[in-house]
Amino acid sequence: MSIAADTAAHAGFAVAPPLAMLAELTHRCPLRCPYCSNPLELERASVELSTADWMRIFSEAAALGVLQVHFSGGEPMARRDLVELVAHAAKVGLYTNLITSGVLLDRARMTELAAAGLDHVQLSFQDADAASADRIAGFDKAHAKKLAAAAIVREAGLPLTMNAVMHKQNLARLPEIVELAVALGASRLEVAHAQYYGWALPNRSALLPTYAMLERATAIVDAARDRLKGVLAIDYVVPDYYARRPKACMGGWGRQFINVSPAGKVLPCHAAETLPMDFPSALKSSLAEIWYRSDAFARFRGTDWMPDPCRSCDRREVDWGGCRCQAFAFTGDAARTDPACALAPDRPLLDAARDDADSPVTDFLYRQIGAAP
Repeated sequence: MSIAADTAAHAGFAVAPPLAMLAELTHRCPLRCPYCSNPLELERASVELSTADWMRIFSEAAALGVLQVHFSGGEPMARRDLVELVAHAAKVGLYTNLITSGVLLDRARMTELAAAGLDHVQLSFQDADAASADRIAGFDKAHAKKLAAAAIVREAGLPLTMNAVMHKQNLARLPEIVELAVALGASRLEVAHAQYYGWALPNRSALLPTYAMLERATAIVDAARDRLKGVLAIDYVVPDYYARRPKACMGGWGRQFINVSPAGKVLPCHAAETLPMDFPSALKSSLAEIWYRSDAFARFRGTDWMPDPCRSCDRREVDWGGCRCQAFAFTGDAARTDPACALAPDRPLLDAARDDADSPVTDFLYRQIGAAP
């Protein structure tokens, strides 16, 4: 009997394979974005997985049923073996997406990546205004390098998604960000409000928008979607702090998504390292064993773990209990109901945190190795 069948039979329900993998190749990055989702304790290059390790992991991912691999970081282009890794992922049948800041991308590297089988590029922008963008990124002339990178991607004939993390220090220029995506030839724009994990949490006072700011942003996105239908697809991610119901984080814990850290730790989501849990290593176990048999992936999978009001809620298989990292950040207990839910006993904690939206703080705690608060 296969690992999948054996585990499903033991658990009494079928566990589908993950659809996508986030391969965090490195935590090294030239940028210092204050909302980075990487953990506060960043991993150094000396502990990163080898080329052979990553190739084995991609082969295991394809065998497991993963369809897409997203090369991320840090900045994945800081890895000298990126072209080899893309080529191997493509060889085993994975759709390949590069999530990059673009500041290390040049035509020669883009040509190599395209020839290796890269399918798609997702390029981040911090703002439409160059001075503001460079300040947020903590990197001089980052915006100019990104503009050049976008042109290089389109010249190579690859589809481009532009990603813009929004917060109160750049929301006023959301219309210009939409127009920038059109001008760059992007087929998709992700307007993603900062999510308050990783480095964004200690920067919340400098990032969290007011409700009025959020309402205006939503109206801008709605109007742009209507105006640019057939030209630019726009994904929109709002901050949980103004929600009435929690989102199904990563489609539910251990249901659709698998993440591998630079050192090989296997996680159900990119923020899970914030939790006081022992996550398995891809250096010690196969991805199939981890996905189907590990205690960490089983811990919050499904609905049996849920407390009330989640357990008795008719949305329990819609939002899957919301975000475990957010529950832990607010309450110190990952098994509590996500405070983003209006029915959560701990909702007052989230309501109080919204006071940060009125904070006059504008200075950032920048992301960098050794700078964790």
